[in-house]
Amino acid sequence: MSSHVFGIIAPHPPIMVEAVGAKRSRVTHRSAEALASAAALLSAFNPDTIVLMSPHSPTLRDAFVVDGSNHFSGSFAQFGAPESRHEAHGDPELAEAILGQLEARGIPAISRATMPGLHGGELDHGALVPLHFLDPAGRWPLVVLSLSWLDYGAHHALGQSVAAAAAELGRKIAFVASGDCSHRLTPDAPSGYDSRAVEFDQLLVELLSASDFEGLSTIDPALIEAAGECGLRSFITLGGAAEPAHSRVLAYEGPWGVGYLTALVNEELVTPPTGTKGGMPGDKESEIVTLARQTIESYVRTGRSPERLKLHDATLPESAGAFVSLHRGGELRGCIGTIEPVRPTLAQEVARNAISAAAHDPRFPPLQEAELDDLDLSVDVLHATEPATIDQLDPKRYGVIVMSGYKRGLLLPDLEGVDTVEQQVSIAQHKAGIAPTEKVRLMRFRVDRYR
Repeated sequence: MSSHVFGIIAPHPPIMVEAVGAKRSRVTHRSAEALASAAALLSAFNPDTIVLMSPHSPTLRDAFVVDGSNHFSGSFAQFGAPESRHEAHGDPELAEAILGQLEARGIPAISRATMPGLHGGELDHGALVPLHFLDPAGRWPLVVLSLSWLDYGAHHALGQSVAAAAAELGRKIAFVASGDCSHRLTPDAPSGYDSRAVEFDQLLVELLSASDFEGLSTIDPALIEAAGECGLRSFITLGGAAEPAHSRVLAYEGPWGVGYLTALVNEELVTPPTGTKGGMPGDKESEIVTLARQTIESYVRTGRSPERLKLHDATLPESAGAFVSLHRGGELRGCIGTIEPVRPTLAQEVARNAISAAAHDPRFPPLQEAELDDLDLSVDVLHATEPATIDQLDPKRYGVIVMSGYKRGLLLPDLEGVDTVEQQVSIAQHKAGIAPTEKVRLMRFRVDRYR
C-alpha cells in the first residue's frame, strides 16, 4: 500500500525567526534554507489541511490532545517580537474524524476544547516556528496534535489514525512533525551537557536517512534520556501517518547545544517545479540547466569555468550526486555524472560534471564551439540509492545500479527506448562488463530531472 501523506520534520527554535533572533538567526541558515526547500514542495503539494504535532502544546500523560479549533493564532510576544504573528483557519471536521479513529482503536484522546482552563486555537512556538517558514500566509487549515507519555506504539497508531481519518474524508494532508533533537550537545547547552547527546543525534540522522522509522522506537531509553530530546515522539507519529514512509534529511546542525534536523517524507508525492521542457537556447530553462550551459560555454570558449557558481532555487538540495546529459539533433553527445556528491555544493557538482560531459566523455570527441548553439541539456539530481529486488524496479520511475564485485553499471530512469525492467538491467549490466550469467546486486534511485 502506498502512502498519500507528505511529511516534513521541522525544528522549532524561535531564534531562527529573524524578528526574534535578528543577526543571530543567521547561525541557523542551513535549517532556514532547508525549510525554504520544504516550503516550496509543500506549496507544490498543496494539501487540503496541515496536521501539525508540537511537543510544546498542552500534554496529558495518559491521552492525546487534538485541537480542532475553527481558528488558530499566536505570536512571538514572549520572545520579544509581538508583531510576528500567525493566523490560520482550522479543520474541525478532520479533528473530529481523528478522535473517532483513535476511539475505534482504543487509544485515549480528548479534544483540547474540553480541557479545563485552556483555550483552543492558541499556537505555541513549537507550531509557530515551522509555520513561519512553511506557511507564513496561513494558506492551509490546521489541526494541531499534542504528544503524550503513552508509549511509542500509541504514537505510531496516532499517526495511522490521522491517515485513516484523512482518507475517510478524502482530505489530502501534509503532516508537520515539529521537534528538536538533543538539547545537551555542548557544555553551555540550555539543558546541561551529556557526552552521549552527539551519539543520539547521529543515530537520528542515520535512521531517518535510511527511512527507518521503526528503528526510532527501538532506540536505547538510556540514550534518549541522556539526549534530553523533544522531537522523537513527533517523528514516530509522522512515520505512522506516512507509512510506508520514505525520508530524506535536508539539514542537520547543532548550534547553541541543541540539534536541529529538517527532513522530507514521501517527497515523491510532489512534482517539484523543474522549468520548461526543452531547454534549447531561447527557451525558458531551469536555473540548474542554465548553470550547466553557462559552464560548458565558458569552458569550451575559454578553457575555464565561471568563477561564481551558485544556485538560488530553494527546492534544490545543498549537495547531491548529479548527471549532466548533452544531446544534439536528438542524439546523445555526452553524459557524465556522480552517484553521490563529491564536491561541497550541488552547483559545483553540476559544473564539474558538465565540463566532463562536454570534454571528457570517452565515447565522444570534445565538444566544439560550433556545437554550442543547438545543444540540448538536461540535469538529473539524484536521490539516495537503496537496495532493490528485480520486482521493485520501474524503468520510468527509478534509475538502476547493477553490481558484481568491483564492476558497476548505472542507467538513469525514463530513457527513450527503455521500457522494461529487463531492458534496463541488461543495458546497465552490459555497460559494466558484467556477463549475463554473473550473480548481481541491484540498487535503485530516483532523480529530479531538469531541462
